[in-house]
Amino acid sequence: MSRIAIAGFLHETNTFAPRKAEWDDFVRAESFPGLTLGPDILEVMPGKNISIAGFITEAQGQGHEMVPIAWCCAVPSAHVTEHAFETYMTMLLQGLEEAAPFDAVYLDLHGAMVCEHAEDGEGELLARVRAHLGPDMPLVVSLDLHSNTTRTMFDNCDGLIAYRTYPHVDMADTGSRAARYLDALLAGPGQPPAKAHRAVPFLMPLTGQCTMAEPALGAYAKLAALEAKDGVRSISFTPGFPPADIWDCGPVVVAYGDDQEAADRAADALYDAILSNEAAFQVPRLTPGEAVSQAIVSNAHKPYVLADVQDNCGAGATSDTTGLLRALVEQGADRAVVGALVDPDVAAQAHAAGQGAEIDAALGGKFYTDGDPPFQGRFKVVALGSGSFACTGPFYKGATPNLGPMALLRIGGVSVVVSSHRMQAADKEIFRHLGVEPDQQKILGLKSSVHFRADFTDIAEQILVVEAPGANIDRPESLPYENLRPGVRLCPEGPEFGG
Repeated sequence: MSRIAIAGFLHETNTFAPRKAEWDDFVRAESFPGLTLGPDILEVMPGKNISIAGFITEAQGQGHEMVPIAWCCAVPSAHVTEHAFETYMTMLLQGLEEAAPFDAVYLDLHGAMVCEHAEDGEGELLARVRAHLGPDMPLVVSLDLHSNTTRTMFDNCDGLIAYRTYPHVDMADTGSRAARYLDALLAGPGQPPAKAHRAVPFLMPLTGQCTMAEPALGAYAKLAALEAKDGVRSISFTPGFPPADIWDCGPVVVAYGDDQEAADRAADALYDAILSNEAAFQVPRLTPGEAVSQAIVSNAHKPYVLADVQDNCGAGATSDTTGLLRALVEQGADRAVVGALVDPDVAAQAHAAGQGAEIDAALGGKFYTDGDPPFQGRFKVVALGSGSFACTGPFYKGATPNLGPMALLRIGGVSVVVSSHRMQAADKEIFRHLGVEPDQQKILGLKSSVHFRADFTDIAEQILVVEAPGANIDRPESLPYENLRPGVRLCPEGPEFGG
């Protein structure tokens, strides 16, 4: 049995988004738990689809003792403030000091954190932790699939173990794999594994990274086959998070083996397979008007799902743009629901007026002001909710969000789920909380890029990717990069960034 110190600090940073992540955003519970300290981690996390939960269950089953320190996560946004990062670092390093002695460290990180004072947030964190631990202490990290996996991150730990599904239905499973990998390190001869890092030279739009379809589906099947070969301990592929203006933005393959030949062979094989299928990582997109027109004329018995991918708060957007809503109303859509649109002022207005009342409101368009303006209209308050409910879908499994006052508003044949805090529409309970059964609608407008597919594909007649205004630009080639490394292609088979 070994003593393993465990902690986590997660943020996915969209450097083009309008709102930064303050320390209060990490403390507050929204779609995932807020700041959780010490032994509370062992009580709060198990049963949830979170990496640290899977790690705890697997490692305790192996007989190891957990030494929990601090875990927190904030909804994706622009840069993490220096104050927020340094507050957590102080908490983590002091916690490690007080927890000693221990035999190994596990960290639950995202991999795409950018701070005001450090563009490689996880690299900075891991360099400081490694300096504190010394060179020999085993240090293993779980990562989000969208990690922009830097050399600094890679160099300062003994294993980077990333999700393999998008939608991320395997977050807890990834923690379990990290625990098995660390257990093997602790039981081994004491030598760190050989390792290889390969940066893929093009950016992939988020919508092209879905592992429920090709080409990502085939890439991860190739990964699993390579990992089954002799001498390969672990291999991960992180397609990256493109709305991050940093040098190391982009896809990466990392591999660990019994020797350097095994690690290099696995990394090169997966790298070559991804490059050979580069063009397939691009996806078609429709304007709001085109998508709504197609959905309205459908005689399908199941809903058309319109994915409002560029206003996905799960990628740092504000979830308050109105482009899709406007197209639905203007084209006279019926039995259509959009959600969840963030507007705490209108949610409060609806609660003050009461269920059944009519309100004149300027809905949305307050946080992201480069897109459509607020939608002015007279809405009926159909239902009200507290914003607290239990998720049942495979992505948010076990989560109990706190979205603040919520309201279901209706204008014509179009309804809008309005919340006070951000959460992407990746779980049917967001709608059911306000009395809306998703499979009974003709059109569902979801503010999510891909995660919604885990819980909504089974009820969808067709899924259309909508390119409406929002801070999560899905075309990397259109982003105003300044800090990206020269030579990387800005999209599959696209132009190279010139610096």
